[in-house]
Amino acid sequence: MSRLRTLLVGDPTAARIVPPSGFTAVLTIASAAAMAFLAVFAIALQLATGELAARWEAELKGTATVRIPAAEDSEGRADAVLAALKQTPGIVAARRMSDEEQAVLLAPWFGEGIPLDKLRLPTLIEVTETAEGPDLTGLSERLSAEAPGTIYDNHSRWRVPLSDAASRLRQLGGIALFLIGGVTAVTIALAASSALAANGQVIDVLRIVGAKDGWIAAAFTRRFTLRGFFGALAGTFLAMIAVSMIPSGVEAGVLSGLGFDGAEWLLPLLVPFFAAALAFGATWVVAARRLRQDG
Repeated sequence: MSRLRTLLVGDPTAARIVPPSGFTAVLTIASAAAMAFLAVFAIALQLATGELAARWEAELKGTATVRIPAAEDSEGRADAVLAALKQTPGIVAARRMSDEEQAVLLAPWFGEGIPLDKLRLPTLIEVTETAEGPDLTGLSERLSAEAPGTIYDNHSRWRVPLSDAASRLRQLGGIALFLIGGVTAVTIALAASSALAANGQVIDVLRIVGAKDGWIAAAFTRRFTLRGFFGALAGTFLAMIAVSMIPSGVEAGVLSGLGFDGAEWLLPLLVPFFAAALAFGATWVVAARRLRQDG
């Protein structure tokens, strides 16, 4: 408790042995700000991938599409398939998609104004399943008997890769946070070591007059901890502003989910405190080790 109070309040006499400005100060503040900026985006990426995976799962789960190849008797084949679907346990509803809906689905590949009357497009039926779903093997055989070549697609081949991709992205976000923390600690440790080396003669004089190594280490630790905290605080706020400027909505595409919502905006505010903790640990270890070697 006394160390925490000393860290927050400080000792004006001890603070004089640590240079308030210079290369080490700029390096510590700049690196903490840059790492905090990246950390906020890594957190936003993790949240976005989680929400994206949940949205994909919700949109694809419990739905299926039946594709009937184009043929001369397409209407009769479609009616037979619809009747079979409505009689199948595990299916809540089934409806034939209109030409306009198919045109919307094809628009991203062929553009607007597709001449559907000149194309032999398959008949599509949208199916809503129960939680248990139908017996896929038996249903596929029955649909093939009603209309040869009919395919029942429950979107499982899309759901699994999408869920795996979202999971890998979350893992990459966690790895990125780990690497950011490691680089921050190493950079601050190097800056603290440089400051200790630059003040070697002052430290020797302090030892001669009776200063304890713990008192000297605390002076360096407090200064570098505060530098790390305020540098990370600046980087965090800059990153939060940048994230808030990312467009949202369907027109934003993949970036539409990148950001924070509601209480999630509190998460980036933890970054400066983690940066301060890393700076405290890195500086204390370096200072204690350096003073022990010199002693």
